[in-house]
Amino acid sequence: MNEHPIQGLMSTSMQSIKEMVDVNTIVGEAVEAPDGTVIIPVSKVGFGFVAAGSEYNQKSTSEIDSPMFGGGSGGGVSIKPVGFLVVGQGQIKLLPVEGATSTPMDRLLEYVPELIDKVNEKMQKSKEDKHTHKEAKAKAEFERNVDQEVKSATEE
Repeated sequence: MNEHPIQGLMSTSMQSIKEMVDVNTIVGEAVEAPDGTVIIPVSKVGFGFVAAGSEYNQKSTSEIDSPMFGGGSGGGVSIKPVGFLVVGQGQIKLLPVEGATSTPMDRLLEYVPELIDKVNEKMQKSKEDKHTHKEAKAKAEFERNVDQEVKSATEE
């Protein structure tokens, strides 16, 4: 069975878009600074694609028996730099590009490392408090036992 002409239009357009947009377009290649900090550019990529076609019968006496085809396709890509993800010195920060609109998600990403540190500190403190509470309880129990021993020894 022959390939329909619209398939060729769509394949060509999609192949062109695939060549333009890859993961390195959205999250760029990392650059390492001399101090070991890694800088990763981040962009926002949008693309659109359309393909259309039409078949119609020819009303002439020519020898062409198959319907005629007319069609077209097109696409577009938009790439907008968002910021730079900076990883180093025990921190992760998103530095927005000047003029880029900051979304609540961007602000949330900036606070994630700090939030993780605070949660870890609270968990560690909670473990220490439990350990200290157990020690205090054991010490009080020991002192009660000693007091009872002393009291029974003095009563005899």
